[in-house]
Amino acid sequence: MKAMKLPKELQSFLEVAETAEEQTLVFTKKKRPVAALVSLRKVDRESLALSTNPQFLRIIETARKEVREGKTTSLEALERKFRVAVPNKRMERTRKTRRSS
Repeated sequence: MKAMKLPKELQSFLEVAETAEEQTLVFTKKKRPVAALVSLRKVDRESLALSTNPQFLRIIETARKEVREGKTTSLEALERKFRVAVPNKRMERTRKTRRSS
């Protein structure tokens, strides 16, 4: 990621971005998106880095494709496969009730 001071000629873009608050402004050329202006006021560096990382975006797209194709595994199936002891739901509620008394 590269940072630079905004030239005076482009100060109006900064004003537009601040007016838009949290919305993304998309610039188009011949009705096709070519660039976006995103407010970073409430965005941390890690989120920004991940959202623009091509490798991370490929992982997300692969996962979405698998979900669309029904290639998912339920939590119950994973618990059975790895023999994870599932706590008794009734006992869990009882413990919570006793603690709050």
